[in-house]
Amino acid sequence: MKYLKFLLPLGIFLALVLFLARGLQLDPREVPSPLINKPAPAFALDQLDKPGAIIKRDDMLGKVWLLNVFASWCVACREEHPLLVEFSRLKMLPIYGLNYKDERIAGMKWLSSFGNPYEALLFDHDGRVGIDYGVYGVPESFLIDAKGVIRYKQIGPFTQESIDTQLIPLVQQLKKEAGNV
Repeated sequence: MKYLKFLLPLGIFLALVLFLARGLQLDPREVPSPLINKPAPAFALDQLDKPGAIIKRDDMLGKVWLLNVFASWCVACREEHPLLVEFSRLKMLPIYGLNYKDERIAGMKWLSSFGNPYEALLFDHDGRVGIDYGVYGVPESFLIDAKGVIRYKQIGPFTQESIDTQLIPLVQQLKKEAGNV
């Protein structure tokens, strides 16, 4: 009984150390999205560059597309943006930009400075659509299939490696499934 007083706290301490050690090995960017393989949330938003012109999620049904969430105040977006510009030149799929919690003028100025890889620009000033998509930081991107189902989520900026090894093969697969090769 005397040893139990010492062994129990020691056992609890060792269990906590093991949990902490395991947690430190995990990548915080690998947060699985509950929206993967679920229909993309519906939206109807003003275009950033054309106030009053509305784009809806349903306008993209029938094609594979990428929704890239960005903002002019986002430092990591500057890191990712040249890769998106280059990727857009491949014309593999349309990329739609979701300008998140930003000012319209700042978003437009940012795009004129760094280039515009987007098919169209959606303006999510209050962040409600971003919340529906589970965005908790920018940049984030969602690959959506022809049926309107989210098939992939990139948390944080794309790298050339993630584009080459994850995005491009999945786009090719989804286009093949949709018959849009």
